[in-house]
Amino acid sequence: MVFRKLLGALGIGGPSVDTVLHDPHVRPGGTLSGEVRISGGSQGTTVEHVVLGLVTGVETGDDEVGVEFHRVVVGGGFGLAEGAEKTLPFEMPVPWETPVSSVHGQPLPGMTLGLRTELSVEQVADKGDLDPVGVEPLPVQQRVLDALSELGFQFTGADLEHGHLQGINQQLPFFQELEFVPPPQASGLVSEVEVTFVTGPDRIDVVLEADRRGGMFTPERDAFGHFSGTHDEAASTDWAAHIAQWLDHLAEHRGVADGPGLKYTHDHDDHGDGGKSGMGGMLAGAAVGAGAGILGGMALNEMLDDDEQPIGDVDVDVEEPDVPEEPEEEEPEEEGDDEE
Repeated sequence: MVFRKLLGALGIGGPSVDTVLHDPHVRPGGTLSGEVRISGGSQGTTVEHVVLGLVTGVETGDDEVGVEFHRVVVGGGFGLAEGAEKTLPFEMPVPWETPVSSVHGQPLPGMTLGLRTELSVEQVADKGDLDPVGVEPLPVQQRVLDALSELGFQFTGADLEHGHLQGINQQLPFFQELEFVPPPQASGLVSEVEVTFVTGPDRIDVVLEADRRGGMFTPERDAFGHFSGTHDEAASTDWAAHIAQWLDHLAEHRGVADGPGLKYTHDHDDHGDGGKSGMGGMLAGAAVGAGAGILGGMALNEMLDDDEQPIGDVDVDVEEPDVPEEPEEEEPEEEGDDEE
């Protein structure tokens, strides 16, 4: 794929650049390869540096700002004669925490992610347009997304939140939330489930956040589930059963006092019936044969700040319901002995 930019900040007749990617699709931890082709303008000049940067849009409060989260220098310090051509091959490693921006080649609604070429000539730097890059899920990430689809959840969108997940070894200054709405069977329990992946070369963290509906005596509140393990452990996990069991756990503890520090984490053990009873069983049974995949939900739709609810080895407190006190019974007055 070829992207051509005329670097207007360098003046009329300045050099232009084509960024050629061998494949615009990549997975986290993979490599983007290609070449930068520079064409000289109407006069000779010196190219100080050529930089490629991965850029995405991150929500900060009510605004979305462009954030360059990874860059590599592919060349510089050479002269470029009038009308001359210069080709710079490159291989650009992609960070493991790079957010997913496409699935099966289809862009995810809400995601903006691309490659930007910066050329500096005679102390004037020009940043070109953002050229889309499709970051596909890792196989273990795809298994989680497919499991949600099997359970009847529908994908509605994705965004990037500024901040760090407390207790998780996170390198980038933001994290991605992939948003799903539940099937009708679970709509009374949760209004939305968000999935966050924090991936490294050896391990992966999967954080599930449910916007849990309140009850008569309990307000609406978030609940979390946290898986942390190796890529092999994640690949061998029955994610549909695991998520169904997590939903069972939420249903069982809704509005019930279970003491502080209610925790739900994956322990890599066999879970007996695999969460096929209760709420999880209802979802698993109703979703048999559905399997539309994450792309099926797309047809329907387009930070944690450091002082907000921490996520880590996630604790979810369940509060005692507020039960109104019954009024004290008044003792009846004794009738007098005298009759009128």
